Amino acid sequence: MLPKLTFVLGGAASGKSVWAENYLLSSRLAPVYVATSRVFDDEIKMRVELHRSRRCDRWLNFEADLDLSPVLMQTDATQGVLIDCATMWLSNHLLDDNNLTDAQSALLSGLQATQSPSVIVSNEVGHGIVPDNALARGFREAQGRLNIALAAQADVVVMVIAGLPMVLKGQLP
Repeated sequence: MLPKLTFVLGGAASGKSVWAENYLLSSRLAPVYVATSRVFDDEIKMRVELHRSRRCDRWLNFEADLDLSPVLMQTDATQGVLIDCATMWLSNHLLDDNNLTDAQSALLSGLQATQSPSVIVSNEVGHGIVPDNALARGFREAQGRLNIALAAQADVVVMVIAGLPMVLKGQLP
């Protein structure tokens, strides 16, 4: 059985999404996928199609770019929810000029309130160089705060590097 919340983070193209999908499928819960990405260009469209093609038909798919609560509240303990990813979700809020503190609080509350074990994927953005502009630096700081909050609430935290999981908190089932 999966813990209440598993937080999976890693760099871009690190294998974190594939690992998270396999982790959820190994639980034998009915898999629910929540996509947070907005499709702005052909590159994002191609990445979305790649993610879709990887998942089998048994996944129940939702798109929620800002408010994840409606999806989280309609799932139950027989389902496992994979949210991919917190980074795109945060970007959407930043681009819409939403209050990031309020958005983060709502996300954490929704994850706490849901009956479904949840897995949330996020990018680790703090290992690179300091961005050269204020918007990018602000995003990096906001992503760092969100990752810290998700890790604090999570029962299990896994860092994926080159497709390999490193458990940072808790134990894998």
